[in-house]
Amino acid sequence: MEDWALIRQLHRSEGLSQAAIARQLGLSRNTVAKAVRSDVPPRYERPRPPLSGWAQIEPAVRELLTRFPAMPATVIAERVGWSGGRSWFAENVSRIRPEYAPADPCDRLVHRPGEQVQCDLWFPGQLVPDQTGVLRSFPVLVMVPAYSRFISAVMVPSRITGDLLAGMWLLLAEQIGAVPRTLLWDNESGIGQRRKLAAGVYGFCGTLGTRMIQARPYDPETKGVVERANGYFETSFLPGRTFTSPADFNAQIQQWLTGANTRVHRTTKRRPAEDLLADRQAMAALPPIVPVTGTSTTTRLGRDYYVQIAGSTYSVNPEVIGRMITVTASLDQVVATCGDRVVAEHQRFWGPNGLITDPDHVTIAKSQREHYNSRLPTPRGVDVQVADLSDYDRAFGTGEVA
Repeated sequence: MEDWALIRQLHRSEGLSQAAIARQLGLSRNTVAKAVRSDVPPRYERPRPPLSGWAQIEPAVRELLTRFPAMPATVIAERVGWSGGRSWFAENVSRIRPEYAPADPCDRLVHRPGEQVQCDLWFPGQLVPDQTGVLRSFPVLVMVPAYSRFISAVMVPSRITGDLLAGMWLLLAEQIGAVPRTLLWDNESGIGQRRKLAAGVYGFCGTLGTRMIQARPYDPETKGVVERANGYFETSFLPGRTFTSPADFNAQIQQWLTGANTRVHRTTKRRPAEDLLADRQAMAALPPIVPVTGTSTTTRLGRDYYVQIAGSTYSVNPEVIGRMITVTASLDQVVATCGDRVVAEHQRFWGPNGLITDPDHVTIAKSQREHYNSRLPTPRGVDVQVADLSDYDRAFGTGEVA
């Protein structure tokens, strides 16, 4: 900067030639000539650093993202020959990917009273013991009216159709108190898959006068109300709790929900328990008859007088061996009937491979076995004549040689 100013002063004010200025200042003629031609002070420019590893491969990465916006970072790294840090590379890809992947905005859904109840299963983990003390991860059925955000939930033995229908009826009848226009599920196999509802679901909906809708796969926004309720359980209900049985779990979660549903909801700015009244007024009344729920099977009772249902095996009164019986499993009970007669009644075993025996059935089987054995004919003695061997000698011309 000082040389430039001095050269300009000597040339313009003193009238020295460029050669004279070069000799006087000890500079090259090119430097002097450049200063004379420049009307602005020279700027210092740092030498450009060598390209970083990312800068070298960024054009190739951008070319791939232009053609394949959703290509995973691991695949991009392989295609461009990247051998450095994977996480650092993935961070850089994530930084520029939005320039190529179009945004997928979702509209805010407006829910009307009584229109929809969203349903889902939440799994709290292996925290609840079954009747044998083994810790299980039983599913929790969660149902939330989309308008009021009133959360209802109950733990059920399994995710088979009969148990899901029984749980839905329990929550609709005892907690929500009315029937919405639609019930929204994901593609839970116990409800239906590939646009076809499971056996029993149509009858359940017909009795209630409602419609079952299943959301598109991988579309969490459709049932985001119930999904957020599941997250609420994870953060606010579950931590620090222990459970002694499924009944204890249900008692604790019902007590907690009593308070949770009276708090002001963050989105609606209202209390779900109060908004549920508007939901109920817009919903249909509960049907006059109870819908068919649970799991049922009809079979002929075998000699071992046990039947299997809902993953466990239960004893039946041996007096109906060989006859057709109907076995029904509800959420908490298993009942077998033969015509109008109840021939077995057990507490439902929660968990797989249970073997439940009524001691009275064993006593009856023992008595029947003794009675059966007493009626068997006693084998009588048979006299067998033993012939003299000399008779064979005479018959065949053989005998003792003299």
